Amino acid sequence: MPTIDRSAWLKEKRRLSEERMDTLWAPIYDQNWGAVIDPTHARCLNRFLDLCPPQAVVLDAACGTGKYWPSILASGRTIFGMDQSWGMLSCAQAKYPDVLVEKRGLQEMIYEARFDSAICMDAMEYIPPEDWLVVLKNLYRALKPQAYLYFTVEVADEKEVEQAFTAGQALGLPVVYGEWAHEEGYHYYPPSEQVTKWIKHASFHLVAEIFGDEYQHYLVQKL
Repeated sequence: MPTIDRSAWLKEKRRLSEERMDTLWAPIYDQNWGAVIDPTHARCLNRFLDLCPPQAVVLDAACGTGKYWPSILASGRTIFGMDQSWGMLSCAQAKYPDVLVEKRGLQEMIYEARFDSAICMDAMEYIPPEDWLVVLKNLYRALKPQAYLYFTVEVADEKEVEQAFTAGQALGLPVVYGEWAHEEGYHYYPPSEQVTKWIKHASFHLVAEIFGDEYQHYLVQKL
């Protein structure tokens, strides 16, 4: 069986993911997933907002359709939305035309000490292990000193993760353990110990780690 180049394979997975976000998920996201914020997400977001300066500009990295914007705007903060999907951004702007947005992927962030705080929610599962530290360092660079970042990491059943890895190998895919990539989409589920190591390597200080709503919730600070 021919060997599949992993870099090219991941690039194509990402392209297809963006395409599906634009054409399939963006038109139906709000009616299916955008109306309700799960309790742990809401609690952690409120804790994050309590730590933000009153007039903070909050970067919502991989903002999607702006699911979390009502809570942030209601707190008096300003939002800057960023996402690699034009479809998702278009939905967000239709609801909140005064919020500035930019089409950009997490791996391509180039901001420097621009934001008072940031969130990256329900998105890191799309990031392959090679890019995890890149993304965290990009977020670190984008923040001002002492700023907080709140991000989530989806958690999957361990047996299902094992089955996905086995299925990917059987198809000859260049998968690593933790990747769910044998079907159309792509997800990566890193263990919490690995996430903690990446947080440290990116120079963030871990403030809190909480499990809930089938996600690990991380609150970190740039010192």
